[in-house]
Amino acid sequence: MKKNFRTNHNIIGDNDEFLDDSLNMFDLDNPDIELFNLVDDEMIRLSGSKLLIYKFLRDANHDDVYEEDRMKVISKTPITVYGHYDPRALEENLTEFGIEVTNDQLFTFNKSNLESKIRRPLIPGDIIQPEFQNLKYEVYEVQEDSFEAYGVYHLIASARVLRDNENVQDTVIDPAEGM
Repeated sequence: MKKNFRTNHNIIGDNDEFLDDSLNMFDLDNPDIELFNLVDDEMIRLSGSKLLIYKFLRDANHDDVYEEDRMKVISKTPITVYGHYDPRALEENLTEFGIEVTNDQLFTFNKSNLESKIRRPLIPGDIIQPEFQNLKYEVYEVQEDSFEAYGVYHLIASARVLRDNENVQDTVIDPAEGM
């Protein structure tokens, strides 16, 4: 049984047998891939922090051009996940426009565990609250961190302090629309 491995560029060699891209570098059927994902998930769970995620539900007021909602609708019940982040104190900088509260935060999650818990990918607009802090963060960017050999295992969410917490409303929406 011949195994094919994947490369990310054409192989250049003297022999014609290497020129047809039949030799690949990574075995996609390797059981170590799932093992690596499970070990990564367990390491984040053991060494990470407990985080509460409130799912952002899009409704009819969503503006596709600006990717925002005037009346943001989030779920009332949080979903508990584990992730890494570096807790920092709020910075209140005095600028020419007044005092600005800045505290952008990076959260790192195991991708497969997070998506299985919230039943969809993490999207901008979701709210993250560390369990031991009384701050909520709104996700504004989500990136995938990957390994060339094994694929995507981490999600890195960039979030800023949610300052308009009173305007976040919970209304009844068809659950199929929020997915």
